[in-house]
Amino acid sequence: MSQLAADLIGLTGSALFIAAFAYANVSKHLNKVAFNLANLVGAVLLLISLSVNFNLAAVVLEAAWGAIAAVGLVLALRAKSRETKP
Repeated sequence: MSQLAADLIGLTGSALFIAAFAYANVSKHLNKVAFNLANLVGAVLLLISLSVNFNLAAVVLEAAWGAIAAVGLVLALRAKSRETKP
């Protein structure tokens, strides 16, 4: 992967993080599915970028961020599923 592609992928992941953080701070009713999905995709994109521009501390942070977002996404989807069942 080229340096430019890695940078664009990483910047897209960063933009998702920033958008999710802003959304969480202004939303009156947080959509946890959307919030956690944005964080998970952002973490994955940054990990892809870090495969070209390796930084151990950043990899650990993004792996943890992604794992937390994945768990949060599963919990949010389960809660949503329970809400829609009669």
